[in-house]
Amino acid sequence: MKSNAPLAERLRPSSLEDLKGQEHLTGKGSILRTSIENGKIPSMILWGPPGVGKTTIANIIASTLQFPFFQLSAISSGVKDVREVIDTAKHTDKAVLFIDEIHRFNKGQQDALLNAVEKGIVTLIGATTENPSFEVNAALLSRCQVFVLKPLQKESLIELLNDAIARDEVLQTKQIELKETEALMAVSGGDARKLLNLFELVVNNNTHYSPIIITDAIVLNAAQQKVALYDKNGELHYDIISAFIKSIRGSDPNAAVYWLARMIAGGEDVKFIARRMVILASEDIGNANPNALLLANATFDAVNKIGYPEARIILSQCATYLASSPKSNAAYEAIGNAFSIIEKTGDLQVPLHIRNAPTQLMKNLDYGKDYQYSHLGENNFIEQEYLPEAIKGTRLYNPGNNAREMELRKFLKERWKNKYNY
Repeated sequence: MKSNAPLAERLRPSSLEDLKGQEHLTGKGSILRTSIENGKIPSMILWGPPGVGKTTIANIIASTLQFPFFQLSAISSGVKDVREVIDTAKHTDKAVLFIDEIHRFNKGQQDALLNAVEKGIVTLIGATTENPSFEVNAALLSRCQVFVLKPLQKESLIELLNDAIARDEVLQTKQIELKETEALMAVSGGDARKLLNLFELVVNNNTHYSPIIITDAIVLNAAQQKVALYDKNGELHYDIISAFIKSIRGSDPNAAVYWLARMIAGGEDVKFIARRMVILASEDIGNANPNALLLANATFDAVNKIGYPEARIILSQCATYLASSPKSNAAYEAIGNAFSIIEKTGDLQVPLHIRNAPTQLMKNLDYGKDYQYSHLGENNFIEQEYLPEAIKGTRLYNPGNNAREMELRKFLKERWKNKYNY
């Protein structure tokens, strides 16, 4: 490896034995290791946070098996690139196609892979930091084995640093003392690549010292100059999305759009932001403004089509609208109340009069007997019980104190009088 390559690249493991922190996948007898040793790997999705070995595993598979190996990045490749690789792979045997950040492929790009994977023209290895259940279409996902890579623990990360000091051809020429590591751990957030490159930055910034003593202070000094303040897979990621959601819930569009901008500037995935707003639209607004869910869902669809940088405008429109909407958590509370009752009472029987009766035997057993068709009543309503006998009259949904839900409360009271104490 060239000495001018980044430290993380110079130290990239070339065998499963050298890979840190993924023993559940690389250890003796593990499914992945056994597949590689047998030379029969399935199409797979490698799912895990950045810097834990996804690309490394793909490279190890390629070098170990010596299969024809093609690599694409979902950031810069389109359907045309995928089809060109597939056309080439048709003339080879056991071709492997590695796609980094496969979650960034849209449905059309993923569909272009499906036939080739299904027919065995290529064995797909996809790497993703996002939940493949959301980001990989179901048809493609069903043809892949998902391997989950774990975040690297502190022990593995410190072992990496010590290996770097001992083995790297550049660092071997320097005297380095690893005195403190907390800042390195905190700033890197469990990302081995980020850790090693930050470590190299710190060393290069202090070459006038001998020995170079690594302390938290000099690491933080280097990090403030060179490392992004937003880590979309670290603690700050969760703090900022929390601040964003709470600002919308608290009806502060100014704060909401500020935290939104922080996430966008940090490279957060548009789908993650949009998905959280879809959830919020029901959890915190609900029937106080039913249009909120419609707009949030439309936002999710739109940003998938548009992508950055223009998606920031769509996200801003949705965030400011949700923040400016009346709030209600009544729907959220209602489903929580329902689950609480189910936990206490178990599987209560469906009342006979509202059971389905598709056969004569069921009718003879009084399934559906005495059911009253609501549309035959005044205002399309006939009062009857729909809950099991043991919990009849129970109130689960309590409309909120906002204009829209006050209308719902009035409607329900007119229909049910005082039955549910609305």
